[in-house]
Amino acid sequence: MSRYRQTPRRRLIVDRAARWIVSAGGIAIIVSILGILIFILAEVLPLLTPARVAVSGRVAVPAATTVGALLSDEHRTHVATLDGHGTVRILRLADGKEVYSAHILEPATAALTGAAVPPESRAFAAATNDGRVLLKSMTFGVTFEGQNRVVTPDASPPVVLDLDPGRQPLGPFAAQLDADGNATAAAVLAGGRLAISRQSVETNDMTGESTASVSRAEVAAPGRITAMVIDPIQKNLFAGTAGGELLWWPLEDGRPGEVRTVSAGSPITALTLLIGGRSLVMGQENGDLSVWFAVRQPDDTARFERAHEFPRQPGPVRLLAPSQRDKGFLAMGGDRLGLYFSTSERTLWTGLSPLRTGSALFYTPKADGAYIAGSDRAGAGQLVAFDIRNPHPEVTPKALFGKTWYEGAGKPEYVWQSSSGTDDFEPKLSLTPLLVGTLKGTFYSLLLAIPLGILGAMYTSQFMHPTYKLYLKPMIEIMASLPSVVLGFLAGLWLAPRIERAMPGLILMMIVLPLLVLLTGWLWSRLPRAFRGRFRLGTEAILFVFVLAAGIGLCFQLSPLFERLAFGGDFQGWLLRATGLAYDQRNAVVVGLAMGFAVIPIIFAIAEDAFSNVPRNLVAGSLALGADRWQTVTRVVLPTASPGIFSAVMIGFGRAVGETMIVLMATGNTPIMSWNPFNGFRTLSANIAVEIPEAPQAGTLYRTLFLAALLLFVMTFIVNTVAELVRQRLRERYSQL
Repeated sequence: MSRYRQTPRRRLIVDRAARWIVSAGGIAIIVSILGILIFILAEVLPLLTPARVAVSGRVAVPAATTVGALLSDEHRTHVATLDGHGTVRILRLADGKEVYSAHILEPATAALTGAAVPPESRAFAAATNDGRVLLKSMTFGVTFEGQNRVVTPDASPPVVLDLDPGRQPLGPFAAQLDADGNATAAAVLAGGRLAISRQSVETNDMTGESTASVSRAEVAAPGRITAMVIDPIQKNLFAGTAGGELLWWPLEDGRPGEVRTVSAGSPITALTLLIGGRSLVMGQENGDLSVWFAVRQPDDTARFERAHEFPRQPGPVRLLAPSQRDKGFLAMGGDRLGLYFSTSERTLWTGLSPLRTGSALFYTPKADGAYIAGSDRAGAGQLVAFDIRNPHPEVTPKALFGKTWYEGAGKPEYVWQSSSGTDDFEPKLSLTPLLVGTLKGTFYSLLLAIPLGILGAMYTSQFMHPTYKLYLKPMIEIMASLPSVVLGFLAGLWLAPRIERAMPGLILMMIVLPLLVLLTGWLWSRLPRAFRGRFRLGTEAILFVFVLAAGIGLCFQLSPLFERLAFGGDFQGWLLRATGLAYDQRNAVVVGLAMGFAVIPIIFAIAEDAFSNVPRNLVAGSLALGADRWQTVTRVVLPTASPGIFSAVMIGFGRAVGETMIVLMATGNTPIMSWNPFNGFRTLSANIAVEIPEAPQAGTLYRTLFLAALLLFVMTFIVNTVAELVRQRLRERYSQL
């Protein structure tokens, strides 16, 4: 009796333990998925962090001097200033102490009419009242005395270029100096003409001796020039006029070519070049702030276009300072100071300037700080230092999903190009080509997998003899165990070259194979019933296998003939001429075949179970009422099994969306926007696999790749949720059958 009572108790314990284990497993899965989602969100959310700009210190500037230009070392410990008397001072920011002072003007009676820091240069440029332009290198050498770091400035003499033989004061000017000593300067003379002088340095490779030669040119200026800048390679001179015109002279060894003119509207008050020397930042009298660059025209000429515009400033834009690390820049218009990024057309920060008037502005080499010199509200001279934290300026919803106008492009485009061989590269991080590539690969793979998987499952479940089904179903399901890397390898290295050679034959198959199947089915149906009755139901599938194999072989054999007759002997040439589409060896057709082969077993297995689970009494009742086998399958079995079939399609969709290795190896991995089946693409998953090993941790690319992973997560979640809702609706609809 006691033994009889103990048995249910043990079963109860086992049942409870099983329930707890299953519940714990389910909760663990949910927690794991939520943990992954939280981790991805933690990596993506910093992309939304706004820039932070804060005043970090102030240094007094002698009241009798006006700072015309300033720059600093990379570590922001020292700042160099150039005043209107030609005195260079270096101040240690920790205590405001002057650690270096030198006068660069000879004779001492001369004075400066303007000063600047050329773009991408560690030098001061200055124009004098006796017709000269001086370029003083201001690199900082670092040595250590014990634990103390000692900064030593470049003590070399300045490069002097004579622009006005009449020794008259120079007007607006621009200059550039490279590391080899080559220098170019341009300035407006007293009479309004434009003078350009160049110093070229040639070094003897054998002796090491350097020889400098100087050339000078003078041209008429079409308008009153108010601002100028020379690009870092000293090949282009840009100028703005009081009439609102942008002037562009190409330079050849310091000699200007034919001027090109573009109207900008309001008078131009400030010009500078972003890193790379291709994008021109323009400030205007009415507060307009914009970025321009050269765009290739249909006649193979280049024309400057206004590519990016920023909010209007409260006053004339007088000061501009480009970043030496990215496409960002600082601008001061009226009493407002702002931080901007060109590519994303993003205003990162704006605020009231700590100084009433600003005479010089500098963006530090590591883009982590800035300096502005001028006078404060009380009129005292000051130099103000800023701390800047701006981790992801490239990222905006428009930059990630919209069209962006990149340097040199003819129009805004969707582009993904995360790296380049130059430091002045403009990152292109549009996820739209990757989304399109993901959907493109999924579409072409499901275009093959859905019909074959569902129709194959229907035939196997409803028409094939159970004996054959016992062998066929496991064989198809085993296909799902093939590693995707093997399929990708075969598709990229074996299948793609053969498809390229036999593409006309593949097109011919689309015509011949359906006709062969219909003809074979018709001929089989015309055979005597007594003869057909000798074979088990489903045996005809073997006949169709041989017919299809023969048809495929025939199409490949006829491929050259078909190509000559239909495409003039050159399918790829015909495709380009007739449609404008180029043929790439690794394309969506190859991916559709390879990935369709991977997805078919999943769709087949789930759909076959859905067909087989339809109650047999429904099938028997339909047949008893006089319906034939095909009518029963299409009007009774198919609607009843539709929830499971829909689930099969959605699971196949999820498998195709998340596929990595096949698309990585068989598509060429090119992030282009096109539904053309004959070119490649790049998917989100393949992009993550390719880029994440090279992405700097916590960098913009790194976090953008996590955003791509989040998109995949959200996409599959939405698809699965919609699929479940539709499946439930279908189940309710056909549950009464």
